[in-house]
Amino acid sequence: MPETKLDTVQIADRLRPVLLQVGRELRREAREVGVSPHQVSLLVAIKYRPGIGVRELAAREKISAPAMSNHVDRLERDRLVLRQPSDTDKRRVGLTLTEEGSRVLRRVRSRRTAWLATRLRGLTEQQLAAIDAAIEPLSEIL
Repeated sequence: MPETKLDTVQIADRLRPVLLQVGRELRREAREVGVSPHQVSLLVAIKYRPGIGVRELAAREKISAPAMSNHVDRLERDRLVLRQPSDTDKRRVGLTLTEEGSRVLRRVRSRRTAWLATRLRGLTEQQLAAIDAAIEPLSEIL
């Protein structure tokens, strides 16, 4: 690990509330589309793992399979996901996004991007450059 003269605890203490507030605002944008942030998380997981099973999705989200089944029931009722039997294993059911599920994700992403862009427009070139330079190191801590 690289040695630094900067106080990482102090930086973390200043960064944490900023990230929490940004996250809160971005979650609010999802609600404006009519879905919860948790539903968005599930839709994204299904988008990038089409055919994922309820059990695997539950394990990834760290909740019980019965609880996940209830969440998926709601997504299916809202016509955002589709349960499809596996071609190779008739006992297995995979999840895929419907066209509406894909549209919802695009609307959420669009609203979130617009929210951020609106706030970024109020910054100076120097502030924008600092944020741009911070994106890569922030991504690395995830």
